[in-house]
Amino acid sequence: MINITIPTPDITITKQDAPELSNIYGFTDFHLISRDQGGIFMFYNDQDELLFVGKARKLRPRIKKHFEDSVSPIKMHRDEVTTIEVCLVEDAVDREIYETYILNKLRAKYNVEKVLYK
Repeated sequence: MINITIPTPDITITKQDAPELSNIYGFTDFHLISRDQGGIFMFYNDQDELLFVGKARKLRPRIKKHFEDSVSPIKMHRDEVTTIEVCLVEDAVDREIYETYILNKLRAKYNVEKVLYK
């Protein structure tokens, strides 16, 4: 049996109410997320319910794209996201394994692919 543990987030950013600085959907701390590193990211709502899990070779552009893109799976639910957690994972195979494991273990609400539960 394979034992997988969910990694501890390296970065957590939280939505701010009425931010004074430049923001995307209330998030002002995107600069804390690496532009050139790979990893997995998790979007949570204010009840700490996992909404979406994703992976990326370059984290910051990919996460921002979810808030700007018209084809993102969370496009109708962007306002629900209050916390973004990021785990730095450089190996592509590890990212794939973690993403699939987390979304099925924690039952991510808006992921539609790789879902083994119904």
